[in-house]
Amino acid sequence: MLQVGALGLGGLGLTELLRLRALAAQPRASQKAVIMVYLPGGASHMDMYDMKPDAPAEYRGEFQPIATNVPGIQVCELMPQHARIADKFAILRGLVTRGNHDPTELLTGIPAAASGQIGALRRPAIGCVVSKLRGTDGPIPPYVSLSSHKLLASYDDPEEPAYLGAMHRPIGLSGQLLKDLDLLPEVDRERFDGRRELLSAVEREAFAGRAISGLETYTQRAFEMLTSSRVRDALDLSREPEAMRRRYGEGTDPRAQGLDFLRARRLVEAGVPLVSVAARFSVNIGGGINDPGGWDTHGSNFKLLRAKLPIYDQAVSALITDLHERGMSRDVAVVIWSEFGRKPKVGDVTPDGRGHWPSAACALIAGGGLRMGQTVGETDRLGERPRSRPYHPTDVLATIYHVLGIDLGTTLLDHSGRPQFLLDSGDKIAELI
Repeated sequence: MLQVGALGLGGLGLTELLRLRALAAQPRASQKAVIMVYLPGGASHMDMYDMKPDAPAEYRGEFQPIATNVPGIQVCELMPQHARIADKFAILRGLVTRGNHDPTELLTGIPAAASGQIGALRRPAIGCVVSKLRGTDGPIPPYVSLSSHKLLASYDDPEEPAYLGAMHRPIGLSGQLLKDLDLLPEVDRERFDGRRELLSAVEREAFAGRAISGLETYTQRAFEMLTSSRVRDALDLSREPEAMRRRYGEGTDPRAQGLDFLRARRLVEAGVPLVSVAARFSVNIGGGINDPGGWDTHGSNFKLLRAKLPIYDQAVSALITDLHERGMSRDVAVVIWSEFGRKPKVGDVTPDGRGHWPSAACALIAGGGLRMGQTVGETDRLGERPRSRPYHPTDVLATIYHVLGIDLGTTLLDHSGRPQFLLDSGDKIAELI
């Protein structure tokens, strides 16, 4: 029977037949994309998206809420541009995390063993999964990270591929790596092709027929990125009109930190399925207040946010508005979140600081064909805990996989050959679908 079946399919062997059958059974992923923005350190939900104006003064803090263009939705007074586009995003309140001080839980659904230490239980970051299941053809990488997601240099890298292999690690397009996308002036195309052929010959000899498909894939993409202008063009902000660059913050912010949001838009426009940004928005406010960059406001919470939030407001509203104006908002989802919120009751390292608070954080979600112009979830009157159903990072990740057209029933093999689900728990957020 197997012989007849194989002959009837033009000589396909059983192994090939089963492989094609498995491929045919897998749902095709959509061509949608995600820009994931991580706010390192723990952004204050109480001072941004979940304000409590009727709470006692020691909880509500210094800022006042303002109305938005969606009745019933309020945001911080320092984010007036958010207020004008609230119909284009949704706010998730009552997000509960395990409280470790890095984004491992946000990227994988599995909490790190401790702050900055992933530990023995490792899962691939969502971008690595997208790289494995979606990939891209040619020079466009499937997963790009525009900035380091480590809160401290000594921390483990949370954007790791785990058992998927190094070929699914994100391409880090910043600093020296960004400069390395250009060929050296003394190396023309003919000389480059010669070096490429020499490297291939050396690898064939060195590996002597052993399987190196992962290495070949990674090397092939590196060569394609060097010889193609598509990635360099996507990162070349000089191709954007000056007015657009200024919309994202160039000229008003001395560090132009919002320009990473513009790079992210250009990369998804070029075909990258997942782009991650660690948005620190470092400020210099003087008076002995030190801001190493990030949102870990144990001290001087209100002074720091008074400087940070207008820059953040401009960058976020520019990205969301830009995607809408280009007709990309249904195909590109934006997710902005932190590893936890800040302590609702004011007072920590300084009297006006806020400590860590994993019991009630917020996330902003925009686009991707999801339902916008709403708040999902609710916290109690002091902003301390979810009033009803708590949400978890796995719920947000499940929703992102839904946007990308990736079935949550998909399994991937770990190092021991055991199938692993993409998430151990969590479900799509029904209110957004």
